[in-house]
Amino acid sequence: MDLGADRRGVDMGPSAVRVADLNARLSALGYEVTDAGNIPVRNPEMLSVTHGNAKYLPEIAEACQKLADQVEAALESGSIPIVLGGDHSIAIGSVGGLSAFHHKRNQKVGVIWFDAHGDMNTPESSPSGNIHGMPFAAILGRGAKELTHISGFGPKVEPEDCVLIGARSVDPEEAVALRASGIRVVTMRELDERGMSAVMDEAMWLASRRTTGFHVTMDMDFVDPDFAPGVGTPVPGGPTYRESHLAMEKVADSGKMLSFELTEINPVFDVSNKTAELGVQLILSAFGKKIM
Repeated sequence: MDLGADRRGVDMGPSAVRVADLNARLSALGYEVTDAGNIPVRNPEMLSVTHGNAKYLPEIAEACQKLADQVEAALESGSIPIVLGGDHSIAIGSVGGLSAFHHKRNQKVGVIWFDAHGDMNTPESSPSGNIHGMPFAAILGRGAKELTHISGFGPKVEPEDCVLIGARSVDPEEAVALRASGIRVVTMRELDERGMSAVMDEAMWLASRRTTGFHVTMDMDFVDPDFAPGVGTPVPGGPTYRESHLAMEKVADSGKMLSFELTEINPVFDVSNKTAELGVQLILSAFGKKIM
């Protein structure tokens, strides 16, 4: 899906990840892999914008509900969902399905959100009206009800159980919302000063101390564009190849990851599928691949 952004092309991200052989490489780690295929989403050319401050709201809400149902069904079957995007608005569905599954069991879930951006806008604060800048707010119960109440309830998570890592491009009103939210925000300056290992230790503790575990959502613009050029909204000054792998390796070591999501790969701007290849490598690290 690329309805959540103005820059087109991230709808091809899942195909690029499949071309990079995700399924076979996960199987080589010992996992039994089922590819559930793509969730159908209509193209912007078929649609008209009816909500200027939340573009393609009905269509995105419909797709996210379908995704939430599929994530919940995967969890019911005992599987670990891996969600491939697409723009980052899909996180509303991914977290929605995970939260719905555990909500029925009186359990909470946490979120570790890897992103150059805050994704904490609402239709009222967004300068663009692009919903890929709103999913973090939506899962916290802020914004359009069509998004906040996917699966029939909201909020999906509590801010005390959420961590944003890698922020370096945040809208002014969004910055105010983030500071007031209660989310633990780790900017690139703090990441530079403390190092990825210490940041991840804290993040995983925060996201799991009151929960049954956490969702990992990786916007590939988290990584510096020197290593991941094919993304929807690149921002210089991000983590390196090895820092990104270390973060995922720490996730694997924790044993607390409940589901994984990879978003915002844009093959239109990539070089020889470099970004999708890195995305697959990061998934493998999060699922236990080690150097030796």
